[in-house]
Amino acid sequence: MKKLYGTGVALVTPFTQTLAVDYSSLKKLLRHTASGVDYYVVMGTTGESATCSDDEKNKVLQFTKENNPKRLPIVYGIGGNNTQGVVSSIKKTEFDGVDAILSVSPYYNKPSQEGICRHFEAIADASPVPVILYNVPGRTSSNMTAETTLRLAHHKNIVGIKEASGNIEQCMRIIKHKPKDFLLLSGDDMWASALYAIGGKGVISVLANAFPVIFKKMKNQAFAGNLSKAYQEQLKLLEINAPMYEEGSPVGIKYLLSKIAVCNPHVRLPLVTASEDLRNKIDTVYQHMKAKRG
Repeated sequence: MKKLYGTGVALVTPFTQTLAVDYSSLKKLLRHTASGVDYYVVMGTTGESATCSDDEKNKVLQFTKENNPKRLPIVYGIGGNNTQGVVSSIKKTEFDGVDAILSVSPYYNKPSQEGICRHFEAIADASPVPVILYNVPGRTSSNMTAETTLRLAHHKNIVGIKEASGNIEQCMRIIKHKPKDFLLLSGDDMWASALYAIGGKGVISVLANAFPVIFKKMKNQAFAGNLSKAYQEQLKLLEINAPMYEEGSPVGIKYLLSKIAVCNPHVRLPLVTASEDLRNKIDTVYQHMKAKRG
């Protein structure tokens, strides 16, 4: 799965003012991000999958396949807290042109580690393409332990994990004991360089929607062994990262994308567009970033 080394961009789903999918802006976003990312992640949580219909998800996936300027690999988000529902969605999905799925750990139910294992085993058994696990305790209210990840890493159809626990010791345990080809991917933009440093192979990023080239430089420096230079690229994003999540994702990144004329800032309820305070904060930080670049 070396095709999934480096940066996967967790694509936003652009909407029109009437909150229909904005395919013109999506095409612009695909072109913009292709300048630096290594693959697309379609219909993850950043893509507002929770408020998109099955028909919309399928159409966005098909559009991405047909408007992929560099023929980059595609990872498709299929997850949930109803195991049989996820399996059913997999069976109804057209996987031609899809390289892997990204599946989030069950949320709200707060299952045991055994329940998490069985959930992902059922998904991996049903999926015709490889599965990337997604551990994000801040959204799911439960953590996949390193032991659970390592158990699942031995399933023949589970190839990696997007780790957003923020627990570096947990990530180190995964690196130390994982099968050789199992991918550890950062699920948090600000942890990307740290995970590269301990043996991680990439990041699935929100900020890469706006700054794909920075992530490309970070990856290139990390893979060349120049970790200090990779961190320098990382530090360019330090101030802009926190505002992206203050009012829920993808509120911040969509407003930022509107500033660089990629798409509108519209989001679907229960999210609302960025408040005046957040817009002012992002404006200030972004202007400072532009000034530093000269």
